[in-house]
Amino acid sequence: MSSIQAKSYSAVPARKVAFLGLGVMGFPMAGHLARAGHEVTVYNRSVAKAEAWAAEFGGRHAPTPAQAAADADIVFACVGNDDDLRSVVLGEQGALAGMKAGAIFVDHTTASADVARELDQAARALGLQFIDAPVSGGQAGAQNGKLTVMCGGDAAAFEVVAPIADAFAQAVTLLGPSGSGQLAKMVNQICIAGICQGLSEAIAFGQRAGLDMEQVLGVIGKGAAQSWQMDNRGKTMVAGRFDFGFAVDWMRKDLGLVLQEAKGNGARLPLTALVDQFYADVQQMDGGRWDTSSLIKRLK
Repeated sequence: MSSIQAKSYSAVPARKVAFLGLGVMGFPMAGHLARAGHEVTVYNRSVAKAEAWAAEFGGRHAPTPAQAAADADIVFACVGNDDDLRSVVLGEQGALAGMKAGAIFVDHTTASADVARELDQAARALGLQFIDAPVSGGQAGAQNGKLTVMCGGDAAAFEVVAPIADAFAQAVTLLGPSGSGQLAKMVNQICIAGICQGLSEAIAFGQRAGLDMEQVLGVIGKGAAQSWQMDNRGKTMVAGRFDFGFAVDWMRKDLGLVLQEAKGNGARLPLTALVDQFYADVQQMDGGRWDTSSLIKRLK
């Protein structure tokens, strides 16, 4: 069975592209690029994962980021954090060292706005271009090719990248200069944290009150309380199922970026800081790999 779902791809000229990082997001994203007709070379720290990708999608794999990036028009990446990102971008074996003049690096990692600006400057110094482009939609969105991509960087580079990224996205939007994509992703995570906590409290309250919460969610989901989290996580929260989705460990990493940025710009985030600590409680319950909807476990 394929790791990606069937999708209709827009007719765009085929490009030579590279994809660095074949985790739960990168593996299917790179797969959609290959299925859309682009010539894809991948790199992954675990060679076995790169070999598995090439076997499934017919592309090539390279032993270093620099070699994967050689001759590519666009280099995509989706890795873990700021340090992981620097490790595949910078240095003698990093992607920038192998990229041809005028090529574009597109980073889908959820990272800091500071590292986006840092790598943008490093790319410009070499005659290259950099777009920070974190995504929302989770593993299911990556597999279905329906991610939302939030971009920061140069408008001309974005216009080149957007139709290619459509292979794995339902929306690709430029939001401002370098770092703007990462800042928008932080806004996204602030919203999700608050909604997950509110939904957790609502379901726990309704269960204590003796209500059939599946029925209640079906009713209020047709009104002003409706949200993606309610539609996609409400029933599993009622059932106590959390072994899927966006992991608590990842959310804590993201909220750490949010709270660090808030220290610098003066934003007041009392609810976000509180929910971050609630997620720490879930980690203490050995729930680091549970879905973010597992906040309700604290209330049981």
